[in-house]
Amino acid sequence: MPSVAPVSNHFSRALKRARSAIGRTQEDFDVVSSRTYVSTLERGGKSPTLQKVDALAQVLGVHPLTLLTLAYVDEVRGRGIEQVQALILRELNFIRERERAQKV
Repeated sequence: MPSVAPVSNHFSRALKRARSAIGRTQEDFDVVSSRTYVSTLERGGKSPTLQKVDALAQVLGVHPLTLLTLAYVDEVRGRGIEQVQALILRELNFIRERERAQKV
């Protein structure tokens, strides 16, 4: 599998971007987190667990991978949504093909 240039995640930006676009407030997350915790996530002060990403996505009404995809989108560096999705698809197909080859 070809190596990929190093990427960084911006979950803080992704959460705030999705929350704002969907029209939710930090207080709307009170069923899964405190407003203070959501604020800390949006400032990049903490990184959520996968379980917390699931819970945050549920409040937003989106799939957890939507938040994670947004976390790796960086239009400034030419990694728009379509580029990130295409990369993920290539990598998933590569893994699937390798698994199939190993079963033969």
